[in-house]
Parts: sequence; C-alpha cells; structure tokens
Amino acid sequence: MNAPVPAPWVRTRLRAAPAAAAALAVLVALTACLAAAVPRAVDRYEDAGLLHAVRQARPDRTTLQITAPQPDFALASDRRSAALRPGPLGQQYERLLKTVPRALPVDRAQSAYGVRTTDNLAVPDPWLPRPSGLPARVALVAQSGVGAHAAVRAGRLPRAGADVEATTAGVEAAVTAATAESLHIEVGSVIHVPAVARAPLAVRITGILAPRDPAGAYWSTQPLLRTPALMRLPTPGPDPETYWLGALLLAPEAAPALLGTRGDPVRTWFVAPDTDRLRAHELGALTSAVAALEAGPALQRARDLTDAGTEITTDLDEVFGSFARLRSGIGSLVAVAVVGAGTVAVVVLLMAGGLAADRRRTELALLRARGASLRGLAGRLCAETAVVAVPAGTLGLAAALLALPEGRTAYAVTAAVAVTATACAALPLRAALGHRTVRVTAPREDVTGLRPSRRRTVAEVTLLVLAAAAVEALRRQGTSAGRLVSAAPVSVGLIAALVLVRVYPVLLRAASRPAARLRGLVAPLSLARAGRAPSASSVLPLLALLTALTTAAFGGSVLAGVADARDRAALLTVGADARVDAASPLPTGLAERVRVLGGVRGVAAVSIAYEAKPGDGQDSVPLVGVDPGAYGELAAGTDLGPFPVRELSRAPGNGVLPALASPSVATTYGTGPFRVRLEDGGEITVRIALVRQRTPAVPGADFLVVDRTGLDAAAGRPTSLLITGGGVDAGALRAATTGAGGGGGGGVTASVRVRSEERAAYTDSPLQSGAERVYAAAVAAGAGYAVLALFLALLRAAPERTALLARLRTMGLTRAAGRRLLLLESLPQSVLAAAGGTLTGWATIRLLSPGIELTTIALPTAQPALVQAELHMNTWSLTAPAVAVVATTAGVAGVQAWWTGRRRSTTELRAGDGR
Repeated sequence: MNAPVPAPWVRTRLRAAPAAAAALAVLVALTACLAAAVPRAVDRYEDAGLLHAVRQARPDRTTLQITAPQPDFALASDRRSAALRPGPLGQQYERLLKTVPRALPVDRAQSAYGVRTTDNLAVPDPWLPRPSGLPARVALVAQSGVGAHAAVRAGRLPRAGADVEATTAGVEAAVTAATAESLHIEVGSVIHVPAVARAPLAVRITGILAPRDPAGAYWSTQPLLRTPALMRLPTPGPDPETYWLGALLLAPEAAPALLGTRGDPVRTWFVAPDTDRLRAHELGALTSAVAALEAGPALQRARDLTDAGTEITTDLDEVFGSFARLRSGIGSLVAVAVVGAGTVAVVVLLMAGGLAADRRRTELALLRARGASLRGLAGRLCAETAVVAVPAGTLGLAAALLALPEGRTAYAVTAAVAVTATACAALPLRAALGHRTVRVTAPREDVTGLRPSRRRTVAEVTLLVLAAAAVEALRRQGTSAGRLVSAAPVSVGLIAALVLVRVYPVLLRAASRPAARLRGLVAPLSLARAGRAPSASSVLPLLALLTALTTAAFGGSVLAGVADARDRAALLTVGADARVDAASPLPTGLAERVRVLGGVRGVAAVSIAYEAKPGDGQDSVPLVGVDPGAYGELAAGTDLGPFPVRELSRAPGNGVLPALASPSVATTYGTGPFRVRLEDGGEITVRIALVRQRTPAVPGADFLVVDRTGLDAAAGRPTSLLITGGGVDAGALRAATTGAGGGGGGGVTASVRVRSEERAAYTDSPLQSGAERVYAAAVAAGAGYAVLALFLALLRAAPERTALLARLRTMGLTRAAGRRLLLLESLPQSVLAAAGGTLTGWATIRLLSPGIELTTIALPTAQPALVQAELHMNTWSLTAPAVAVVATTAGVAGVQAWWTGRRRSTTELRAGDGR
C-alpha cells in the first residue's frame, strides 16, 4: 500500500485559518487600491489644472507666432511676390512643424499660415463710421483655411488669380459678421486702402462670415480677425479720440497685393499647441521645448527654413512657469497628507504580519526546534502570504485603474507592487526576527521590565537627530525645503513615539505603586496587565496612532487655514455678505426693497466718491458717506474696523465733520481740520477722529469715512448698499436691483456681488480643488488606518484577555468588574497615544507654521494680496481624533467584555491554561 502524500504547506495553512487569509486579502486589496489611486488622482487634477491655466491664458498668449519680414527689396518683383504665395508658405509651414520639439504637441486644425500687414492703414471712405471724426483703419490679412473655419452668412468667399502682383489694382475680401456690423460693411462694399506711389488698392467685400469656433486658436490668436476694436488715442482731455479698427480677410492667393500697400506686410505661421494632450508631468520637457523655440536650436532651424530675421514669440513659457510655481506650493502640502497616510498604512501592514506571527508563535518555535532552517521557514511563510496578497494586490490595482482611467500607469503599478511586497514580507521578517534563536519558549519582554539595548538606544538617538534636523530645515526654508515638508509631521510623530515609548514604562511603574495600596482588585490588576504587554508590540501601534493624529491635526489646520483665508478674502472684497454698487446714485427706495428680501438681516446705504481730493487736491482718496449707526453695526459684525458710533456722528451746528481714516491717510493729513473737494466741485471740512486698518465700504488701503448727513443732497445720495444676512439670495437680489434700475431708476446700471460667489471663485482652478480633495481623502484614509491599527493592537491581546477574564469569572469576578478590568487595561496606551497625539499635533503646527505658506492653495494667483493664509490651530481637528481613539478603545473593551460574559467560562479554558 502506497504511503499518503502530505498536503502542501500553503494549502494546509490557508485551510487552517481562512478568516485570517480573507482579512489579509481585504486589507491588501484596499491598501493597494488606495496606493495606486493616489498618483493617478494627482496626475488627473494636475493635468486639469494645466489645461485650465493654458485655456485661461487665451490663444493670443499660448500660440507660437512665427514671423518673418517681407522679402528683401533687392529681389525682383516676381520673386518677392512668389515668396508670399500659398505654395511656398505652405511648404515652409510643413517644415516648421517638424522643428517643433516632440514634447510640445501641435494642433494642426487650429494652426495656420499667411501674410498680414503690421501697420494698420487709415482708409478715407466716408461711409465707414467715425465716432470722433477719425477715419477707420484696417488690417489686411491673407490667411490659409478661412473657408474651413467659417460659415458664409452672406455672399461668398473671396477669390484671387495666380497673377496677383504688388501692382494689382483690386482684390476681394471677406469680413466677419461682427466686423461688418460695427463698420457698416455689406456685401459689395468697396474699401480703398492707401498704396505706395499709385492709386489706392480697391478691396471689394464678397462675403460676410461667421466663425465656427470663435474661441479657437485660429480666430483668437489674432482677435482682430474675429472682432473689430474701438481704439482710443492716448490724448488728454475729457473727450477721447477714438477710431474703428477691423480686419479684411483676403484670399491666400492675393497676398502679393499687400506688397503695394503701406502696411509693411510680414509672413506669419501660427502653431497652436494641442491643449488636450498637455500633461503636467511633462512640464519640464514642455518648458524646454518652448525655450528652444524662442531662443534655442529650434529657432535657428526655423530661420534656416524661412528668413534670417524670423522671430518666434509666445507667452506659453510664462503660463508654464506660473503653473509650476502654483503646483510646487500645492504639491508640497498634499504630500504631507499622502506621506502621513502612507506611513500609517505601512504600519498597519507590518502590524498585520506581526499579529499573524504572534498567533503562530508556538507553531513556528516548534518547527525551528525540529530543525527547520530560518531561510526555509521564511520562504514558506512568504509563499503562504503571497498566495493571498498577490491576487488581492492585483485586484486592488485593477480597481484603481478602472476608477481612475487617466494618469500614469507606471506609478500606480509601482505603488501597488510596493504594498503587495510589504504585505508579503511582513510575516516572514517578523517571524525571522522572533525566531533567530532556536527555543521552545520565548523570554518575556514586558514593557515595564525590559531594558532597552544599546543598539536600540543608538538607533533611536539617530532617528531623533534626523527628524529634528528635518523639522528645523523646514522651519528655515519653508515650502522650498521640498520633500522635508511632506516628511515633517511624520518626523515629529516619530520623535514623539520614541519619547513616549521610553516614558510609558516609567508612567506605568509610577502609577502601579499607589494603585497597589488600593483596596480593590481591578485597578492594580489592570495596571499590572498593561505592564506585562510585550514591549515590541507597543511601538508600531503607538507610531501609527501618533502619525495619524499628527497628520489629522496638521491636515485639519491646513484646511481650516485655507477656508479662513478664503472667507476673509471674500469678506474684504465684498465688505459684507452682499453689496450693490453703481457709478451714479441708486434709485430711491431700493434699500427698502432689498431689506425685505429673504435672508437679509441689515442694509447699510453708503455714498462713495472715489475722486475726492483732500488737502491741496493733488491725490484722490475715496470718501465714504455713511449712516454711523447702520455702518457701525456692519463694521462690528464683519470685524472690519469697528468703531464707536458717537465718535463719527456729526454734531449739530458744527461745520467740521469727524472722519474715520486709514493709517496712510491719517499720516498724510494729520488730525487737524482740512478741506476735501468733492467730485461735483463742492467742499467739506473734516477732522480725522478715528484710525482703522480696514473698512467695509472700500477694500483699499486709503479711505475717509464721514457722516452722510454732513454732505450736500447730491453727494450724500447712496451709490452702494452693503447687505448682511446669512442666506442672501443672489438671484432675488439681482432681480430686485434690475427691476429698480429699469423701472424707477432712470436707467441706473448696478452691479451685484455676493460673498459666497466671491469665495467660490477662489477654487475655480482644478489644481486647487483637486488638491483639496486628495488632501482630505488622504487624511481620512490615515484616520481609518489608525483605527484599524488600534483594532489590531486590541485584537492581538484579545484571546489572552478573554482567557484571563474567564479564569477570574470562575474565581468570583463580577461582570461589571470584568468590564472595568478590560477597560482599564486597554486605556493606558490609548490615553497616552491620545494625549501624545494632541500634544504632537499642537507642537507640529507651532513648529512648522513659520515655514508653511497656504496662500497658493487658498487663493488664485491673480487675486490681490488682501490676506495671507497662515497655518494656525484648529481645535476640532486637534482634539476630535484623540477623543475618538479613547472612545474606540473603550468601546472595543466594552464589547469584548460583554461578549465574553455571554459565553460560558469553560469554553474559554483549554487544557493547560490554568498552569
């Protein structure tokens, strides 16, 4: 009879503990999914932010404009004309596209080439509009692809023969509908363009066009092609001199005719970048490509193909630079949460491996005693774990790739592989470290009894020095410290964990002595049980909790600082919850109609004269006329320069008005009486009685605020309404304002601004909003892993605690005393972690706040520097996670005691348990 074949190790072990294998698979799959999702989420919001920045810059700044002067005058006329024809220009265009570095994608559909005049020519035709008597001017453009980018609304596209020369007397052209409307051009109109040494060039309009994509680069690189402009001459005087400027679109074959005009024609090639293919991770290559085109080898190749005087201009490098600065400031902050959450996740994976090794300590010790090699044992454990972890990691990676289809795959795969490798190595490494020496029973390593070795002391001191150096470098260098920013909270958490691990035994021993003198059993027994916990098992949970609590406190303070900065900037911009402004006095009764709208709590009507001239009348200072009572209530409610109302109120019969002024105005004009000339020519005398940094009506740094009753009837009429109320309806407010202006307001045009809308506009960049979402998700994930670490720590001691409680129940311990015992035994470490986490979070914020700049993530780059976003304490994020840790520990201990109490004591005891 054949001997039975033993079952394979891996299959046997998985069948022996299916629940543990399933739990490990879920943990690895979830962690791998989150790890793979982070780089793709960052890529997605950074790509969206770059696309937003490029599109916001408009094609006139982002298109590569290649310009070559007209052919040399020394050439024969036929050769000069040939150089401007579509054939040679098209061939040069195809070659120029090949000079653009591959890193910069090109949108051929929006790119074009042609000839245009650089000097706008005044045309004498009297039927063209002349707003101030100056003749209209036109630019002549012969650009490729007009028919493909426009629909013919009237007439037809212009045509030209192959025989057009500089001496041609007339050509055909088309105009856009906007140009035709503004310049009163119709199909069949003839515009006479001045020529050189001959009769004017007659340009006959044959068609009126409607651009298919007005916002595209084809029409917006030179906006004049699409929309005419009312130009203003820089001449002094109240009545400016203006003239219309429009573009006439000639057939490409008619380009040689431009040589006969005074317009100084140039050859142009417009190369539009393909914005949909721009990627933020290629920003360095994109910047280098633009630099090569503007002043590098690509420019030299372009000159070799066209003309020695060819120039390439674009503002794309400025757009990329602005985006890079914004991304750098935001990325360093996002990395803080990602590194913190990643650290906690790694600790949880290591704890899961340690828990499995502790659970199988007897089995592994027996295998070592029977001759199993350390390498062989570690290999079998690694294979056992890999069978579960590798499919789970692959599943998590696939889920991340499906959930986030955009972004780089290599980084996602690397992150998932790192998670899977960590999970596979945790159990073998922990087992190898614990079973280096062959022995049946392991020595006790109680927290209160074990003395740290010299090696451990040296390692801890080294880590302390490195972490302290990282924190100090961050304080000195700020966000320019690079990766130190992301590691700073973890470094502080590591310092605290190492300190608390050393302090924890001292505290336990100090608490055990007075507890031993108590009459009850529960308190001294719980402290003794806490002191008998293995020393090695307390480091990882403490590090996980401290890192999570520190990251949560830091992240909550970052988000709170960003929110506060946006709220403050919106308040400074609007001055209230909403405001209505007009250049002329508002309609009578508008304030009363606004006051009865839903959500409105108060309305302060003010008059603002921006051109009031105090003193000698050289400089203008905004003069605000207010009702002191209503305005004082508004200033106090918004905390924008609150003041005593009686100090600003006008005394009856006194010709000198008390004024509230900004510090700069008070420094310039002093506190004595001085005259202020109003916009309508009137004068008042004021005396500065109050000085404040801010005031609600005017966001600037210069202002004067006086009692409106001291102004004449015309100057005192309100031009603005400052509205307070938590639920102001912007639509209803605009409807009321529009109705008032159109009905009884004499055509007054008023603008409405709402604080909530201003605040929402600060997050219009996908780079900012995406970073906030990733930041919040990372902090939440770190908190979740911290709770999981706490559960693993409690789960490790659960069997021993259950058996202890069962034994004590057989000795007469009540259920209530058992619950108290389990609770008091688990509380010391959780209370230490909560207190240490709160203290560490507070210290992290205090230490790092000088080097952290939140303005880049809080406010758009175009926003004036009204406020500086700063990192400051957030009580909720500092205390709520710590309280949650203690509450979770207490809840788990209570549930364990309740569950143990329901079961019979004999079921928890096994042979040999009572020894």
